[in-house]
Amino acid sequence: MENGRLLQEHYTEIVRSAKQQQPITPAAEWLVDNFHVVDEQLRQIRNDLPPGYYRILPKLASGDLRGYPRVFGIAWAFVAHMDSRFDGDVLRAFVRAYQRVQPLTIGELWALTITLRIVLIENLRRLSERLIQSRVARHEADALADSILGGDGSPAMDPSDVLRSFEKAPLTTAFAVQLVQRLRDLDSKVAPVLAWLDHRLAEQGTTADEIVRAEHQQQSAATITVRSIITSMRSITAFDWSSFFETVSRVDDILRNATDFAELDFATRDSYRQAIEDLSRHSDRSELEIAERVVEKTQQARVERSEISQSHNGMGQAQERYVEPGYYLVSAGRYAFERELAYRARWKRRLMRLYVRAATPGYLGTIAAVTALILAFPLHHTHALGVPLYILVLLGVVAAIPASDLAVAIVNRAVTEILGPRKLPRLALRGGIPANLRTMVVMPTLLTTAAEIDEHLERLEVHYLANADGEIYFALLSDWTDAPEESLAGDDELLAAAAAGIARLNAKYGPAAAGKRFSIFHRRRVWNASERKWIGWERKRGKLKELNRLLRGASDTTFVTSAGHVPEIPADVRYVITLDADTRLPRDAARRLVGAIAHPLNQARFDAQVGRVVEGYGVVQPRITPSLPAER
Repeated sequence: MENGRLLQEHYTEIVRSAKQQQPITPAAEWLVDNFHVVDEQLRQIRNDLPPGYYRILPKLASGDLRGYPRVFGIAWAFVAHMDSRFDGDVLRAFVRAYQRVQPLTIGELWALTITLRIVLIENLRRLSERLIQSRVARHEADALADSILGGDGSPAMDPSDVLRSFEKAPLTTAFAVQLVQRLRDLDSKVAPVLAWLDHRLAEQGTTADEIVRAEHQQQSAATITVRSIITSMRSITAFDWSSFFETVSRVDDILRNATDFAELDFATRDSYRQAIEDLSRHSDRSELEIAERVVEKTQQARVERSEISQSHNGMGQAQERYVEPGYYLVSAGRYAFERELAYRARWKRRLMRLYVRAATPGYLGTIAAVTALILAFPLHHTHALGVPLYILVLLGVVAAIPASDLAVAIVNRAVTEILGPRKLPRLALRGGIPANLRTMVVMPTLLTTAAEIDEHLERLEVHYLANADGEIYFALLSDWTDAPEESLAGDDELLAAAAAGIARLNAKYGPAAAGKRFSIFHRRRVWNASERKWIGWERKRGKLKELNRLLRGASDTTFVTSAGHVPEIPADVRYVITLDADTRLPRDAARRLVGAIAHPLNQARFDAQVGRVVEGYGVVQPRITPSLPAER
């Protein structure tokens, strides 16, 4: 980037002058002291504006900036209007006013931040060039004054000889001011030089006093502008561009006003916008037209759902996902929507879709092809050495196993690199988990010692403190250890200690809307004939299965309390989050998990005929990441 290279050169030159004890202007001091801010902006520009992205931005067809991106003209006008000062509210009004005449695309709105940086860098580069030119002019004036005055052992030169080389070119302001400051109020031998300077300035329509005043004004203006640019760069970096984008995007306005678009989290909203961008780029429809078409389809689905609900006693719930705009943008309704728009998919995308559609045969076939390719080279070379055919066949059979292992590793790596992970759409749940999504976090554990019980209770409290928003409840899901008898000495004491700890937590943090915030669900031992011992039924898997049955109203589970009664449970619990005893639940992770599985596109739809979930998810396995390593 040419501006970056020139700014680096100018910065280096100013720093060199400062190290040589040469005076520099206040504007140059601002540039030197804050060049790390400029360098950060240059890195942002290089990283955030790839050439491919620049090429797809709509260009201006006329005017001084003809051929430049349209958003570049907007940024240029805004910076010129504000004299390089950044104000987010003014920019928001500026962009909204522009879009009353010409709506901007999603890509243009995202490019606005990087374009503002480019324009500010361009302004700063022009200012730095003036600073360098002024410094050079002042240096020439100092050299001229030194040659006339003499000094450092060198004789004074005849002014007429020295001034001859300055007769043709007009005098710059910085040169003239520096010369005036050096020679004024000296002895009479410089009077001819001052007379020559007054004559040259008169030819240029000014005087010595005027150029001194103009130079001071110019330096003050340069200082103010450089300070504004540096301050604006800092403000741009700290500004919430995501929020800004969503307040000026016309596509967002359309989706937010007619659908539940605002209830989604930012990543989900952004994926919908990216889908609209892609549909517009490869069809003849604008982004606004596509957004309006999505709204029409959701409204039509809402009417159909209402009609089905009235006539089929709740069957309209099956239409829930059709009311969600993401169904047509990122989910199963995308293909039909593409056909309506006459979408022209690129050949790479068509090929990938065919591969995914035939996932099993495609995957196995690719492994077979890569295995054959790995074996082909050594077998061909062996055949060229004259090895009999039956030995080649034997070698191929023996080598097929390690070759297939290598092929599986290669194919798995390629598939993960090409396809990548796909994020599930998610509700934001900004006000916390609502009552209709009431959730319980449970920790399956064994009651072994009082110390471990205290540790489990402390971890349960930490989970609550990190995820205390809304209708979320916490419970220990416990068994006693396996035993040769149904009851052992000390069992009741351990259960009483756990129940007392839960009571302390409830007393400390108070109840929730549906009852106690903390609970313990403990099971009695049952006889296991295969292992010939008394255990909690099916251990951890049995705990979770029985808990789900209990939440659904079953009364024949093995859960007990110290008093021998089935524990009280919050009403209408919809989701259960299961944590191992050594697993941590990060801040707001429960809300994000519930937001994901509660999204209409992810809600499980059970088909009674096939006996399984055919759409959405009944169980979601979140990503598990290790904490800081304990060793090495």
